[in-house]
Amino acid sequence: MSLMHCDQCEQTFRGVACTDVGVCGKDPNVESLQKTLLYGLKGMAAYAHHARRLGKTDEAVSAFMEEALFSTMTNVNFDLEHMLALTLKCGEMNLRVMQMLNDGHVEKFGQPAPATVRLGTKAGPGILVTGHDLVDLFVLLEQVRGTDVMVYTHGEMLPAHMYPVLHGHPNLAGHFGGPWQKQRMEFEAFPGPIVGTTNCVLVPRDSNTYLPRFFTTRVVGVPGAKNIEGDDFSEVIACARRCKPCQESHDGDYTLGFHHSVILGLADKIVEGVKSGALRHFFVIGGCDGAEPGRNYYSEFAKGTPPDSVILTLGCGKYRINAFDYGSVKINGTEIPRLLDMGQCNDAYGAIQVAVALAQAFNCGVNDLPLHIVLSWFEQKAVAVFLTLLSLGVKGIRIGPAAPAWITPNVMKVLQDKFDVKLVATATPAEDLAACLA
Repeated sequence: MSLMHCDQCEQTFRGVACTDVGVCGKDPNVESLQKTLLYGLKGMAAYAHHARRLGKTDEAVSAFMEEALFSTMTNVNFDLEHMLALTLKCGEMNLRVMQMLNDGHVEKFGQPAPATVRLGTKAGPGILVTGHDLVDLFVLLEQVRGTDVMVYTHGEMLPAHMYPVLHGHPNLAGHFGGPWQKQRMEFEAFPGPIVGTTNCVLVPRDSNTYLPRFFTTRVVGVPGAKNIEGDDFSEVIACARRCKPCQESHDGDYTLGFHHSVILGLADKIVEGVKSGALRHFFVIGGCDGAEPGRNYYSEFAKGTPPDSVILTLGCGKYRINAFDYGSVKINGTEIPRLLDMGQCNDAYGAIQVAVALAQAFNCGVNDLPLHIVLSWFEQKAVAVFLTLLSLGVKGIRIGPAAPAWITPNVMKVLQDKFDVKLVATATPAEDLAACLA
């Protein structure tokens, strides 16, 4: 009898494949859920890392991460329903992690408030900071305090400006650039050093010249870039003084900082607006941006939302929709901007708090609200957020621009049957918007 080797579990069996005898159980649907769980765990681990740097930990979260990773090992779990339950549990635990991160940010950097951010640069030496780690930004700001070196946010660092300790820092001069997928062009245009603090960094092309002034922190690594040891940004600051200074440029202003605490402070007005008919629909449009075709769906969808609606946005998906003027909704003399930027992708925690508060105010379930969630797909942090929404029983979420490649048709059908998950690739923005407004 011949020996057969399985690349999945790296074991050898006589005469039969291990899939035939159920040893490694390489069922594509179980594998699909395992991958979903693993992607969610990666995203949750990133949030947990940011929270830990702010002094926030939870033993229950750590214990679940160990258990969930164990469940994905070979010869452990072949049960589809059990794997689905673990995957949803990941979403439940991620809600706790996002809460810890929210609390850590507020405690260290102050209660968020609406703020106007200057887009562009000021004359003089400058440093550009991209990624999500607000602690890195703060440490750098403190090390340049009292000098003429200015610091600018990029990409997902933009929401840093809603925290008063950061926004009020004399060396935080504004924001430069847009989403992560444009960074090769934007980093090339920025004359000073760039610091990559988390995921969403690109390896420079051979034609790019900014690599000698590109720095990374902790686990972030780019071939040829300098990885900073600890919290010592002295090499970055020295680089800023060697490099060409920034030129004076003012490309407009941007208002953000609609943290859930700010929106809940307007709860009475919002409820009043809904009851009077001035405010009829709420849209959450955000997630992860990307460069592939189809992402204009989100721009067109947002532009088509009616004037009696409000859009909550978060994550780098905001860059698909935040260049358009949506105006405001007037409720008894109070004007509420129609586009409310809530922050980073982890601030989905805040969107959830707003939805829960509205449901309580109207004595209904979240799924009974005129609330429509449209998420752009997806890196691992966004997978964790998506699982959080599903764990809370939120239905009717639209995802895209394409279906996630690792989710099998059978698993997608389960998600559609249980949670009414919708794929944006199956309809035009106008058709989906009409369905939301019906």
